[in-house]
Amino acid sequence: MTTEGLPSENLSAVSSLARPQLGYPVDERTPLLPSKKQDLIEEPDDGYHQASFTSAVFNLSTTIVGAGIMALPATMKVLGLPLGLLTIVICGILTDKSIEFLIRFSQPCKARSYGGLMADSFGKPGRTLTQLFIIINNVGVLIVYLIIIGDVLSGARGSDAAHTGLFVEWAGGPTWWNGRAFVLAATMLCILLPLACFRHVDSLKHSSALSVGLAVVFVVITSVVAIKKLFDGTIDAPRLLPDVYDQSSFWRLFTVVPVMVTAYICHHNLHPIANEMKGSSEAEIHRVSRASILLCSMIYVATALFGYLLFGEKTASDILSNFDTDLNVPYSKLLCGIIRISYAIHIMLVFPLLNFSLRLNLDALLFPKAKALAEDTRRFSILTAVIIASVFIGSTLVPNIWVAFEFTGATATVCLGFIFPGLIALRDNSNIATSRDKWLALIMVVVAVISSVSAITTNIFDLFATVDSDQPKNLHGIYSYLSVRR
Repeated sequence: MTTEGLPSENLSAVSSLARPQLGYPVDERTPLLPSKKQDLIEEPDDGYHQASFTSAVFNLSTTIVGAGIMALPATMKVLGLPLGLLTIVICGILTDKSIEFLIRFSQPCKARSYGGLMADSFGKPGRTLTQLFIIINNVGVLIVYLIIIGDVLSGARGSDAAHTGLFVEWAGGPTWWNGRAFVLAATMLCILLPLACFRHVDSLKHSSALSVGLAVVFVVITSVVAIKKLFDGTIDAPRLLPDVYDQSSFWRLFTVVPVMVTAYICHHNLHPIANEMKGSSEAEIHRVSRASILLCSMIYVATALFGYLLFGEKTASDILSNFDTDLNVPYSKLLCGIIRISYAIHIMLVFPLLNFSLRLNLDALLFPKAKALAEDTRRFSILTAVIIASVFIGSTLVPNIWVAFEFTGATATVCLGFIFPGLIALRDNSNIATSRDKWLALIMVVVAVISSVSAITTNIFDLFATVDSDQPKNLHGIYSYLSVRR
């Protein structure tokens, strides 16, 4: 049998057929003909493979550093500084391992998406459930991002706090052009829609680099101000241990876990980014994920440490709201303005990356047999328009949707980040998992399930409980901040 002239991807198939004749062992589980499960796994390829290592790192890092960064200082108030920082590091390590599971187990079955990998392990139900969870998670986060942009630029009013928007401050009061509806519509049409229309995630590499840079700007300003006040002796001693005084306060510690998972979630964009890389080998993709997680972990540790040191027990669930006040340092108003506008721009640049994976999964769910989305202009345009319109309507007409988001952080996000990767390793369809992998996967799933159930239960009780206004009812990142909006 000769293999001359055959495409490289067919060589492995020919080799496997020739093995019995050559005396090599054969994996009896490998089918000689395509199966229905293989049809679920195989997905169209638009042929674009030009992304570099650097662009992949920036895109994955931007996916990670979203709104969750602003909730991390508040977790220090719940866990105490040493345990809080340790939790960030441990969560980063576990995230790295969960992504490694996705990378390793995608190679044998040639899965090009998270849903395709779940289809290999659990068939069509696994694929459909993964796609639905990604859609739920991303739609919710995109609506929240748009609400944040509206709050920063136009302001927000609530029963407990008022936040004056930057445009309102600059204009000296409300006008037609700084009204919330106009600002959101202009932002969607002029910034978010054009960014959402790129066919390939690699096209967002420059905006992603800027987004990461803006996150670093926030860290630098916060750390410099905190260090100055530390030397001035105007910073109170930080909490070193969690404040556990009864059973309820103990279980509330677990509500921090969904915050950490939300802060690190990027699993839904791993495959789209990897698919566009030049020679996307398992080792190269893992290098990208590890570099991204290391970069983001450094940003997270600095944000949590200096943000909590700066505001102490007054740290809000969303630290951005702390920058509405005087920092008692020179150029305080200017620094607060820079932080708020840079964060708003950062969110705008994260938006298209989440939109990208949302659009791919929505398309795969609705049109599983269609050709690659990037090659179908009509389908691409319709899905993009539907998503943008839905997110805009959700952000303007459903302002109290934060209640639902509190629970998606402890369900869909935890499943995508920890539970599903752990179950894939435990299922081990490709028979490549070591005993260490399975033990780690089991621990990952058990801890995630316990934390998720505890967080959901605590949130349900908190909805009907009266607590001290200085203590947030929950810590699901930016969503807690949105609870003060009318």
